[in-house]
Amino acid sequence: MKRLMFCVLLLSSGILTAYRPKDMRLEITETLRAGVLKEAAWAMQQQPETVTAASSPRSAGGKHDFFSEGDYWWPNPASADSPYIQKDGMTNPDNFVAHRHAMIRFSRIIGALASAYKLTGDEKYVKQAMLHCMAWFVNDATKMNPNLLYAQAIKGRYTGRGIGIIDTIHLVEVVQGLMVMQDARAMDQTALRQVKHWFGEYLQWLTTHKYGKDEMNAENNHGTCWVMQVAAFAKFTGDMALQDFCSKRYREILLPNQMDAAGGFPREIKRTKPYGYSLFNLDAMTTICRLLSAKDNNLWEFTTADGRNIKKGITFLYPYVADKKSWPYQKDVMYWDEWPVAQPFLFMGALAFSENKWLDTWKKLEHAPSGEEVIRNLPVRHPLIWL
Repeated sequence: MKRLMFCVLLLSSGILTAYRPKDMRLEITETLRAGVLKEAAWAMQQQPETVTAASSPRSAGGKHDFFSEGDYWWPNPASADSPYIQKDGMTNPDNFVAHRHAMIRFSRIIGALASAYKLTGDEKYVKQAMLHCMAWFVNDATKMNPNLLYAQAIKGRYTGRGIGIIDTIHLVEVVQGLMVMQDARAMDQTALRQVKHWFGEYLQWLTTHKYGKDEMNAENNHGTCWVMQVAAFAKFTGDMALQDFCSKRYREILLPNQMDAAGGFPREIKRTKPYGYSLFNLDAMTTICRLLSAKDNNLWEFTTADGRNIKKGITFLYPYVADKKSWPYQKDVMYWDEWPVAQPFLFMGALAFSENKWLDTWKKLEHAPSGEEVIRNLPVRHPLIWL
């Protein structure tokens, strides 16, 4: 706190005109400290709950298979037995979401425990985290199969789809949290190797199965989230070849094909929820930069031949986060009022480019959103494990 107060005094006196990145990290930590410890206290009381705790008669998979249904698909009013029909942007509240909720809860638990461990060094958080990881990835009775064959199914049409792979974006903070804790004295290294083996199998499926290839080639936020996930899981398992592949894909495919000259994402803007999708895609792209940037390969600084880069993307969207009323496009058909929250691209971008106003705006926004749609589309909810 003394150091923080010293920096504030220097700023107010005009001696220091900008935060250094390490001072920003201190600001982020102090902003989140109380909330982190409160959430970690909750996480310490939770028992594991995996995909085996709930099932749906509409799933073509088994007890250990993750199952979800396409959000925007609804029963056909003409006949209850007919295939579902689409209402783009309109979420069907009766779809099966129990597995998605369980995974989000799991991600929240690991993110909270890893954050608290980083703050305090208390080994109890590591032990509790591994209890949940063992249930999800190792224990025969409760583990999830390392694939998404049955995600975002549509009744009467598909038993699963490639776009369902987006449902596991919440595992990104699970592996990030484990990387924060992996050298702790209390870490069960045998169990950790078993968890890494699961992710190695999942990576194999993501990169070879038709669903994985379809998602990789998606030209919007789905393609971005495939790269974000594969990058995170490859970093966790030490797969350098896949990390290099993801870095190359960001430079050659994602950024140049999705961002326009002004820094916006036209494919997201033309959707029925252009604001939320734009935030989501930029959050995922900045997370890729955070995961993969290195001295000899700094994605934050990468710029296309015609001048597009991630800073331009943040600069484009930031004014509409600082003042949502200035958004020049149509409003989202659902959940318009829930956005924005403390978007990850704000604190990540602030750290990368020493932009004080981005961090100041991030500090003022909601850090613990409760809306289901927001949480589902917020891949990073525990900033401390990313510092």
